[in-house]
Amino acid sequence: MEEQLQDEMLTPDDRDFVTALASGLEVILAFDEGHPRMTLSEVAARTGMNRAKARRFLLTLHALGYVRKQQRYFELAPRVLQLGYSFLSANNYRSAIQQYLEEITNECGESSSLGVLDGDDVIYVARSAARHRLMAITLSIGTRLPAAYTSMGRVLLAQLSEAELDAYLERITLQRHTDKTFTSKSELKKCIHKARQQGYAIADQELDSGLRSLAVPAFDANGKLLGAINISTNAARIDLDTLLKEYLPLLQSKARLIRTTISC
Repeated sequence: MEEQLQDEMLTPDDRDFVTALASGLEVILAFDEGHPRMTLSEVAARTGMNRAKARRFLLTLHALGYVRKQQRYFELAPRVLQLGYSFLSANNYRSAIQQYLEEITNECGESSSLGVLDGDDVIYVARSAARHRLMAITLSIGTRLPAAYTSMGRVLLAQLSEAELDAYLERITLQRHTDKTFTSKSELKKCIHKARQQGYAIADQELDSGLRSLAVPAFDANGKLLGAINISTNAARIDLDTLLKEYLPLLQSKARLIRTTISC
């Protein structure tokens, strides 16, 4: 009989925690849009590893085909895409949600996304982009943003138990991004409680000046949380009144469709 896996999340101190696997994934995640190619020293610095340890992981990933080496530089190889494809294949409901996101964009002319909570960040897992660009960074599938400052993040944090929310607030460090950014954890907690009560969240220029977004949770037919869907707008073009009176009903209607048409 197979040993049943515990529901509790392992910590690095647990005997079942595989440190080598964690370190290898950390090396992969060190590569991003700002660091597509790095030397051994740069990878070591980004991961906090010593050079010898970083070298072993890079060479192992190179042998497995996940990293390419060109002279003294390392970069991710296309095989890394298989890791993301496995996730998307196992969660094929996202193709159905993608259609709803595109309908939102067609109806209101704004970008719409599906995000899930991963640690303290929101990861974009589906997106329908409008023609106009909203942020200095390019938002795409795989983009990570801090949950505290995004509408999708707050909607998802609102789904946590009170103990989980308190643990989240205890471990994060709030940083000011604009003059509208929350820097008080007590104020952020009130904002998350408000999102829990009203069923939606608004982030108004807290992460990037001019970016205003609205999000609602998305559940499947069995009540399972699939993520959060949002509409992102330019604050100079769309005021809060329009966001609430026109865009919120649109988002809520798509969330209801998701709940009635998707069963995981």
